[in-house]
Amino acid sequence: MSGKAKIQIYKTLPKLAIRLRDDLNASDFVLLYAFNGTGKTRLSIEFKNRGKKGEERDTLYFNAFTEDLFSWDNDLENDTERKLRINSSSRFFAGFRELALEEKIFSFLERYAEFDFRIDYENWTVSFSKGEHTNIKVSRGEETMFIWCVFLAICQLTLDGAEAYKDIKYIYIDDPISSLDDNNAIAVASDLCKLLQKASGRLKTVISSHHALFFNVLCNELKKRKPARYFLHRTAQGYGLQGTEDTPFFHHVASLSELRQVAAAGNINTYHFNVLRAVLEKTATFFGYKDFSDCIHGVDDETLYARALNLLSHGQYSVYAPVEMTPDNKKLFQNILAAFLAKYQFDLPAL
Repeated sequence: MSGKAKIQIYKTLPKLAIRLRDDLNASDFVLLYAFNGTGKTRLSIEFKNRGKKGEERDTLYFNAFTEDLFSWDNDLENDTERKLRINSSSRFFAGFRELALEEKIFSFLERYAEFDFRIDYENWTVSFSKGEHTNIKVSRGEETMFIWCVFLAICQLTLDGAEAYKDIKYIYIDDPISSLDDNNAIAVASDLCKLLQKASGRLKTVISSHHALFFNVLCNELKKRKPARYFLHRTAQGYGLQGTEDTPFFHHVASLSELRQVAAAGNINTYHFNVLRAVLEKTATFFGYKDFSDCIHGVDDETLYARALNLLSHGQYSVYAPVEMTPDNKKLFQNILAAFLAKYQFDLPAL
């Protein structure tokens, strides 16, 4: 990725939502990469709210609130009739009962999971089974995948022109795969792109994610459609939107950019050692090293640096309650980062 991409600053999420809608006048897709805690979910809500006109809604969206439309009834009294309850009052399920979605849902679900389900439209519940085992409680990852496939089925209905979703002009998807492994992340991204490309200009789509692999697959699958692609991050002035140009933005590159910035400013907190350790772990995996410390093999004071990283990255340091490092540890952090960046010539963008 080029480090020269211009950064547009937006003071509020509503203003950023307006920008995304403007982008969709020129492109069918907007792809956003952003860390957790940046405001992706709130941005999806602001985008959706911009399309409210009386009883009409122009955005079909998937985010953390979508998953909250489902909740478990674990049958605590008998521990036998476990069901997933559906919040039937949500507009999300406008065409659910009339259109009987089981077949469409299963056509997506069978690609990723090995369980069956049945929807009770009278009681608005879903029961699951595997082989001879009925009324089971599926895992959190399986539940997320089921809800995702419900959303895909509704997307398909929207593309097919179902009356219940006739006002939809935009699809907004925020972080659909937080519980999935890399293999499923690739499959979900690829299948999603195939589905959305069938819209052929009828629907516009925004997809945001903190998952680097998922984001990169989206970029590659949709490159012929020339999507608008951005790295979204917080700044002192609000929200920065930076074009990723020809190369998708990788998480470790963004992390290193942030670490370089805080090291230069001296605003180094204890959790930054955890971030640096994570970057070294990813680098070690890429090069096939047995240990992250191999990434700094050969630099001056490598033994000291390895011990410091091993010791100081084990604390339960929170991003949300940062604690500033002591002066000695700050200096140590700056030296380790400088040695690492000198050994590996990353092309780091400005944040």
